[in-house]
Amino acid sequence: MKKMKLFSLAWPIFIETALFMLLGMIDVLILSSYDDLAASAVGTANQTVSIVTIIFNIISTASAVMISQYLGAGKRESASLTAALSIALQLIFGILVSVFFLLFRQPMLMLIGAEGQLLDFAGQYLSIVGGTIFLQAVMTAVSVIIRNHGLTKITMFVSAGMNLFNTALDLILVPRTGVVGAAIATGVSQLIGCVVLVIILFTKIEKPAVFRMLIPFPLKQFGTMLKVGIPSAAETFLYNLSQLVITSIVLNFLTENELIAKTYVQSITMLFYLCSLAIGQASQIMIGHLVGAGRYDEACRQGYRSHRTALLLMAAVCGVGVLLREPLIGLFTDNPEIISIGSEIILMNCILELGRTTNLVMIASMRGAGDVYFPTACAIFSNWLLSVLGSYLFAVVFGMGIYGLWIALAADECVRGVLMLLRWKNGRWRTKRLIRSDTPQIENEVSLPIQQKAS
Repeated sequence: MKKMKLFSLAWPIFIETALFMLLGMIDVLILSSYDDLAASAVGTANQTVSIVTIIFNIISTASAVMISQYLGAGKRESASLTAALSIALQLIFGILVSVFFLLFRQPMLMLIGAEGQLLDFAGQYLSIVGGTIFLQAVMTAVSVIIRNHGLTKITMFVSAGMNLFNTALDLILVPRTGVVGAAIATGVSQLIGCVVLVIILFTKIEKPAVFRMLIPFPLKQFGTMLKVGIPSAAETFLYNLSQLVITSIVLNFLTENELIAKTYVQSITMLFYLCSLAIGQASQIMIGHLVGAGRYDEACRQGYRSHRTALLLMAAVCGVGVLLREPLIGLFTDNPEIISIGSEIILMNCILELGRTTNLVMIASMRGAGDVYFPTACAIFSNWLLSVLGSYLFAVVFGMGIYGLWIALAADECVRGVLMLLRWKNGRWRTKRLIRSDTPQIENEVSLPIQQKAS
């Protein structure tokens, strides 16, 4: 029964996340049929988006943990207050980040080594996608609220609609306007998705009057949000920053074909870890409810079950990816050297996925329990010592190029994965619950009352 509940939460998250990732991947895929460099520029631009929008993770991660634990403890009003606070903060920060992109996109791209036509293409893309990033901020906040009430299918259907619309616009605009058309398609699709999600939120879960709860300003909830969100976001920030530094190494020391192969392989391998990402997020929701209700032993078993399930699915997906590696790269380019490099990297990537799967599931499980500092401490050590320094040593000093880069990335993921498993085993996460339950424990299953009501 519990396993089925895991899958009932995870499979819509899987499809939703896959479709959301495809927003950027579709841009790269369609652009690649016109210009490999333009496609690579979009990949580079999206990395800067990831590093700057890390501020959104502060709010979304914290609100996800808080809402799930409040619902598990039967504190519905506190969950609503957290939801209202999350949306308001995401909108404010989103507008600030949009302004930042409009003013400083060129210096950011130059900082990571983009120049010439690559800089021009990436700057054009960021002027639109970065300028409308506040839509993504609001959409992220609303999606988190809906998911943690158990309604994961709703956000999945919205993502499906966004992608269909984005693909249609790409096919119309890219042949005429190139990178600018791809950016417009992404921005318009996110606008539509944001509006639809907000309407669903205020018809199925909350009422617009919920924002009245923000007066007077809830300093206690805001403080808890920062306590959870900042270390969680710092862990993600350190990872993305390390990837940005590694990209700078790639742009300055590797060949153009290696850079293009890296962009295409990363677009493909996103699909490899989608199962793990979805299972991790579903596990976070379930463990948040369980920990909120004080049912730690059930939460512990759920974490292990989620990890085992993710590993099995990852192995299956990687097997298919290895068998189809050349056709997959061939979707993006007909350059034989790029296909050869990309195919070999996909083989090497299987080891990396072993560690990444463990990290995605176990870190999400620890976040659901409120344990957010340990992953950040591990990221400081592993991301920079193994990933960044290792990338420079293997790729540049030892002259192994992009293959050395992947060795360093795999070492980072695998070492952190071992550390996460040890942390879960020693049980220190049991002391990190954010709230106290005032309701008796009368059920043996995770309670998702709104999902049951909706069904």
